[in-house]
Amino acid sequence: MIRYRSQKQLSLEEFDWPFRTALDRGNRWVKLGECIPWDELAEEYYRGLSRKQGRPAKDARLVIGAVIIKHKLCLSDREAVAQIQENPYLQYFVGLAGYQMQAPFAPSLFVEIRKRMGQSVFDGFQRAVIDAVEGAKPKPKSEAKPEHGDDDPPSGSAGVAEQEPSEHQGKLIVDATVTPQAIRYPTDLSLLNEARVFSEQIIDLLYPTTDWTEKPRTYRVKARKEYLAIAKQRRPAGKVRRRGIKQQLQYLRRNLGHIEGLLECWPQGAPLPLPRWLLYRYWVIQHVYEQQWQMYRTNTRRCDDRIVSISQPYVRPIIRGKVNTPVEFGAKLSMSLNGDGLAVVDHLRWDAFHEGHDLKSQVEAYRARHGVYPEVVLGDPVYGTRDNRHYLKRHGIRFAGKALGRPKKVTEQSQETLKVLQEKRRQEYLQRIPIEGKFGQGKNGYRLNYIRAKRADTSVAWINSIFLVMNLLILLRIFFALCRAAVAMPLSAVIWMKGMLRGYRQRCQCGALGMSATLNGLNS
Repeated sequence: MIRYRSQKQLSLEEFDWPFRTALDRGNRWVKLGECIPWDELAEEYYRGLSRKQGRPAKDARLVIGAVIIKHKLCLSDREAVAQIQENPYLQYFVGLAGYQMQAPFAPSLFVEIRKRMGQSVFDGFQRAVIDAVEGAKPKPKSEAKPEHGDDDPPSGSAGVAEQEPSEHQGKLIVDATVTPQAIRYPTDLSLLNEARVFSEQIIDLLYPTTDWTEKPRTYRVKARKEYLAIAKQRRPAGKVRRRGIKQQLQYLRRNLGHIEGLLECWPQGAPLPLPRWLLYRYWVIQHVYEQQWQMYRTNTRRCDDRIVSISQPYVRPIIRGKVNTPVEFGAKLSMSLNGDGLAVVDHLRWDAFHEGHDLKSQVEAYRARHGVYPEVVLGDPVYGTRDNRHYLKRHGIRFAGKALGRPKKVTEQSQETLKVLQEKRRQEYLQRIPIEGKFGQGKNGYRLNYIRAKRADTSVAWINSIFLVMNLLILLRIFFALCRAAVAMPLSAVIWMKGMLRGYRQRCQCGALGMSATLNGLNS
């Protein structure tokens, strides 16, 4: 049976508006907003801004919350602003006092936010999140100190002797990956054709402002046909590609010579009638011509600091050796993961580098964040160099990896021992799975494999924002797991948990909505 009602009979005034009642406290954005240390994040964000000059800045919670929403939902700048404008839960999350119909800011502000939030700002964000996670985790009974009042520990922990803090705690998992940029797959022929097109645009803008009586010939129609004749072939032969590269090099060389002649009409230091972005492209295409001509002349395919994108010349090809993508184009980063699942970007560079050389700095950064060295370091065999092993041994840190040198000879006496050691190495190697899963979560869930920023600094902010979102989800899981555990506790444990939650709220200055509900539940 079909019951159809004409959609033209329903007006906007007749639509049932459900938000006359209070918002749902169990909403995911309400929960996430309660456990984020907003004051600490705001302090790091305001650190690079002037307190006396310039226009009043947007509220830090509004800015940081919008960045979190954008990357958690994988939205564009315009769509992120539209979602905040339409959703009351998102407006509560970014700190607005009430629901408003207008957009909180223009979508173009996201670009300025990414320019402003450098690596130092995100380092401060990561420290604040790590401190919040450490404060939200329940302390072991040996660390609970008996006090009077509401903060007394549970009765089961009374009389336990305090232990000296160890100099080595936790584990450190290290690895490296590449975050590909959203660029067209580069080929020498396509780069030269794009450079030729930009050179023709420059000539079109410079010629009308000069006293030349005849416009320079560029042969653009012929050059375009010759490029398409090769680009449309599925698998052109090597000689065909080389001939096409030579043709495009000749056209580009001719156009660059015309541009140099046109530029002589302006005295040195005078402003040129070209937009800034086109002047930038003119500088890039000259380097592209020099690199391509050098490779063509020497018949090689390698070049130092090779440019693979005219719009983003800082991107470099990084050989990864994978089956589907042997070469990736983007930033390479060294990442470390602690036992709680918090990921930290230790190093981010646009050039290829050996990630094993970053191990020492990653271990020292772990000590600066947690106050102790890790007990064990888990990483690929590329991290197990002699220098790294000597460094870890000097600091009492164990490297979970295969020993250097020849394998020990298997005998009847040592067979069982070697089998146990092999199984232990296998189990430790399996403990590296979380960092691979973190890479998969970022690339498959939050588009870490498709960075759409157009500048080097904004791309760095884009990458760090994704890792910030993933770390906040870890904080959310630990925070509410602690609240759920308080339901089944005895009375003495409830009193101790109540004091710990109150102290965490005072440290992180989180929203009082869900925290007060938890405390009220404990009181009852």
